[in-house]
Amino acid sequence: MEVFYLGGMCHTDESRAPEPPRRGPIGEHGPIELLSADENRFRAYLAYPAAPAVGGFVILPDVRGLHPYYEDLAVRFAEAGFRTIAIDYFGRTAGLGRRDDTFDWKSHFPKASPEGVASDVRAAVGRLRADSIDSTLAIFTVGFCFGGANSWRQSGEGHGLAGCVGFYGGHPIDRAGAAIPRMAAPLLMLLGGADEGTPPAEFEEFASLVRRRGIEVESHTYAGAPHSYFDRSFADYRDACQDSWKRILEFAERHRSVA
Repeated sequence: MEVFYLGGMCHTDESRAPEPPRRGPIGEHGPIELLSADENRFRAYLAYPAAPAVGGFVILPDVRGLHPYYEDLAVRFAEAGFRTIAIDYFGRTAGLGRRDDTFDWKSHFPKASPEGVASDVRAAVGRLRADSIDSTLAIFTVGFCFGGANSWRQSGEGHGLAGCVGFYGGHPIDRAGAAIPRMAAPLLMLLGGADEGTPPAEFEEFASLVRRRGIEVESHTYAGAPHSYFDRSFADYRDACQDSWKRILEFAERHRSVA
């Protein structure tokens, strides 16, 4: 499988999200459209568990937006018990089309601003809250590569999140450093030790800067795992995938009661 780094794709159309350690039946699921506060209409993918949810997640994809991998991942989070919405970044410039391997993401990715991402996340968080019968539903973000750094950044965007999870992150100080003074939600940071797209020193420096702000940060690096290791087609990294799921579920359990 070809894997590219920040500024390129992380998954192909054959990629599939790893299965969570706990799996229940899912209820409503499928593509939806959301409208952000700046009147941006964008595509998203919703997946809800059949049973009462234990929390909510907004998925922030890599540079290509709402690729089929992230639709699959939304279903996996729903199986784990979370109301989940995966968002697309490119409604403002590319409309509502699908983002498979034929999508010309290079023309649109440079136009995805932090403000636009935050506005779209806010719309997804609002939908999760509007659909929940539990007004105290704890909502988290989880992101990958470009979306990983942007997930951590949402800690400082005033969404009232219970926590922010990110894989890889690319260059997190560049992508999310400006939000550190505003951060309120704890972070979970996951990295492959052989990730050529995320400098380990910057990953650790970013975590240290956030901790100095007084925000809890849990970080873990998987020795030998590459960029985009969270993919069940990477059989050699099955243990890293399962441990990542375990850490996400434990992080959500720990922080949803606080939220």
